[in-house]
Amino acid sequence: MSVAITIDHAIKRYGNVTVIPDLSLSIRDGELFTLLGPSGCGKTTLLRMIAGFNSIEGGTFRFNDKVINNMEPGKRDIGMVFQNYAIFPNMSVRKNVEFGLKYKNLSKTEAHKEADKFMKLVHVDEYAERMPDRLSGGQQQRVALARALVIKPDVLLMDEPLSNLDAKLRVEMRTVIKEIQHQVGITTVYVTHDQEEAMAISDRIAVMKDGVIHHCSEPKNIYQRPADLFVATFIGKSNLLKAQLRVADGKTYLVLSNGYEEEISSLRAEECKDREVTLSVRPEEIIVMPESDGKSRGMKATINDSVFLGSNTHYFVTLETGEKAEIIQESEIDSIIPPGTNVRLTLKVKKINLFDPETTKSLMKGVKNSTGSAVCVDNRG
Repeated sequence: MSVAITIDHAIKRYGNVTVIPDLSLSIRDGELFTLLGPSGCGKTTLLRMIAGFNSIEGGTFRFNDKVINNMEPGKRDIGMVFQNYAIFPNMSVRKNVEFGLKYKNLSKTEAHKEADKFMKLVHVDEYAERMPDRLSGGQQQRVALARALVIKPDVLLMDEPLSNLDAKLRVEMRTVIKEIQHQVGITTVYVTHDQEEAMAISDRIAVMKDGVIHHCSEPKNIYQRPADLFVATFIGKSNLLKAQLRVADGKTYLVLSNGYEEEISSLRAEECKDREVTLSVRPEEIIVMPESDGKSRGMKATINDSVFLGSNTHYFVTLETGEKAEIIQESEIDSIIPPGTNVRLTLKVKKINLFDPETTKSLMKGVKNSTGSAVCVDNRG
């Protein structure tokens, strides 16, 4: 069976260095939950605290209602998949998968049957008698996944499991992991620094920096309404521009440095006042128009360079204010805009995000930092 995981006010120190100052979150039973952040943010440290491999200097960790702080790792009923696979090189695929079953008091026939079931689940059953050195990286990772799942743990922990694979295999394996996790329904905590990977597989994501959760929600919510500037720039790409809010006749307008303005209605009511803001606009949220079309609205810009990537083209531009921006447009046949071309840009206003320049926090409606019964608590105040 799987369990819900609750962490209340976790603290982790190494000597005089505090790497997790005060972290609380809840993970739903059966959820695929991802800890995402840059190197050194504390995500693997937190995973190892859940596993029992790291000491806990403060706070409470629970599996359902059971406190696990002082429980030995071997008694926590967890399965682990590591970055380096960690399968035994001197054992066949079958023996690797059956290894954990030695401690489950199963007969040889029962262990054989369970191993067959999970080898088929991850599609390595045809390699059952092969040694690991005759498997590809993706096949070895599938074996590691089968070995972790065959013991039917309460929790599956995965630490950067795809980082050693090439790009094509990473895409293939993240699909495999998502499908199998949903089939088995086991509570899974997944650690990665890869934003696209996290977006592709997760039920929810906690974005971490310096041991603090900055935003915790479903992938769509985090991407569309990030809680702060760090999240906006870490998840996907964002152009950051200086701007101002202006209130007139009961309406609020976003005004850019060159005077281009748009009415905006997605701000929280208390933020609708004259003030400076930081505009975050994703490359696909900028509309490119020819400068010669006679329209007066928009920002003047010059195309510096372009990169054709098949279904879309990335343009790198300089605005008339001197600010730089990246734009993503759907590719059209024979219509890539050449460098040096002057264009005019407008915004998809409903999709942009505005932040306080000092606190860096979002000013927008619809920022969700919890879903359902599982809550991620941001203790920064």
